[in-house]
Amino acid sequence: MAYTAETWPITAALLQFPGTDATGQHINDADASAWAEVLQEVKDAGFANADLTDSWVRPGDLSKERLAEFKQTAEHVGIGIPVISAIRRSVIHTRDWAENLAYSHRTIDAAAELGCEVVSFGLHQAITAEQQKQLWFWTVEGYKDPVGDKETWGNAVARLRELGEHAAEVGILLSLEMYEDTYLGTADSSVQLVQDIGLDNVGLNPDLGNLIRLHRPIEDWREMVAKTLPYSNYWHMKNYIRDEDVARDSYITMPAPMESGLINYREAFKLALSVGFQGILCTEHYGGDGLSVTASNQEYLRRQVLPKTENYVLGQSQVAQGRQQPSGRIGSASAQQAAASQLAGV
Repeated sequence: MAYTAETWPITAALLQFPGTDATGQHINDADASAWAEVLQEVKDAGFANADLTDSWVRPGDLSKERLAEFKQTAEHVGIGIPVISAIRRSVIHTRDWAENLAYSHRTIDAAAELGCEVVSFGLHQAITAEQQKQLWFWTVEGYKDPVGDKETWGNAVARLRELGEHAAEVGILLSLEMYEDTYLGTADSSVQLVQDIGLDNVGLNPDLGNLIRLHRPIEDWREMVAKTLPYSNYWHMKNYIRDEDVARDSYITMPAPMESGLINYREAFKLALSVGFQGILCTEHYGGDGLSVTASNQEYLRRQVLPKTENYVLGQSQVAQGRQQPSGRIGSASAQQAAASQLAGV
């Protein structure tokens, strides 16, 4: 049975909740009541599910006993945890890659214990000191993966494949979050990385908001959608207002509700269905009352974007969708050409 607007699983990102309390204690070490308070707030905002973003709780660093306690807490609140997003722990970090790889393996094991369907990883690294000074950190360039470095690319492929194989052993999808200036920073590079890894359970998390918010020239969002959605299995969704004055080399962005920003998600989702996407969705927002905006984003998706009935034609994805297995890989050019043709006709 295909998902509909009523049944499509949508999670709330937990970006608004800090990883330490007022005393400096990490939330991993807090009483379970502190976890319950956050999860209840998310539920009260209208969400049945949360994306366990590890900038809040780090499930990969919880003991087996505390992980069981966290699972019981979520069940008591009555909120699902189908996804973990592990961020800024790149497995090709020059110094910390081995530690980050081990942490990523522990996160996959924790996801299996929690009954998650997806774990999302990325190659982005910690925000720099200069970025931390800004109102919006993305207005200053941060870490960049080395372009044209075959050894580093090969390490990314090998280490992410290792994680993908582990995830497959425990029945979990691996999703790779797109992020600027990494090997997941352009549509073509992201698709190539998934193809080089070559595992059906490894796909993309096409977080295009991370790319359209940059204060510099960007790829056309429609082209990125057409290229990446055939290889996507999870989706962080947010939007930004964007203004460009190319003659003056001026680019300005700011966070916006999903229905108000540059990306037309109504259009993008029609394309997603045409290429077989049935992944879990996650609504995000930076700034202000981010939880309330993510809640309004969920309402927008269910009201205006997601299919109202199961009577829609679902295409064939190039990667597994949890409940749907791919029939086999097809060449990237043909998959992207078909997607681009569909998007042009929307």
